[in-house]
Amino acid sequence: MAKEGVEKAEETEQMIEKEAGKEPAEGGGGDGSHRLGDAQEMRAVVLAGFGGLNKLRLSRKTMPEPQDGELKIRVKACGLNFIDLMVRQGNIDNPPKTPLVPGFECSGIVEALGDSVKGYEIGDRVMAFVNYNAWAEVVCTPVEFVYKIPDDMSFSEAAAFPMNFVTAYVMLFEVANLREGMSVLVHSAGGGVVSQLFVTSLL
Repeated sequence: MAKEGVEKAEETEQMIEKEAGKEPAEGGGGDGSHRLGDAQEMRAVVLAGFGGLNKLRLSRKTMPEPQDGELKIRVKACGLNFIDLMVRQGNIDNPPKTPLVPGFECSGIVEALGDSVKGYEIGDRVMAFVNYNAWAEVVCTPVEFVYKIPDDMSFSEAAAFPMNFVTAYVMLFEVANLREGMSVLVHSAGGGVVSQLFVTSLL
């Protein structure tokens, strides 16, 4: 299994290098964005079809702009969860149509605010839920799914936090109805959600 893991890692690196080699050398901005004509573009990992790693492509897409009630976030890190693997394989109920940009959580810096957004400023460090599209340089998502990152939390830690923590919290306090004075047994603490179950139960 260890050898297989190494081979997979090398395959991923080769795939990224191969796709990166196809990108045009000119037109890049200091923020990672590019302009083709009048449209500003970004890089994103695109799932071309359901299957293995060979279905993922590093591509250019039109950069989104925030709509009313949304924030535009320059992504610094994005999460990878079990659901992402299931989506890649098409093994979920009502799978989305491909091509698509995977990913449901990310962290980064607020780059623009849509109309009616309050409580955030450009430059804020945030973590966010998104309905797909997290594996991109820029995302836009409703303000109610965005949370400020504590000063002592890194972007990588923040990107891995939302889905696991919220899932663990709902399971403990809404499904299991855990209350003060009660005990909880946490076993097989090897995954992100189960680990968060243990931490959350101590709060």
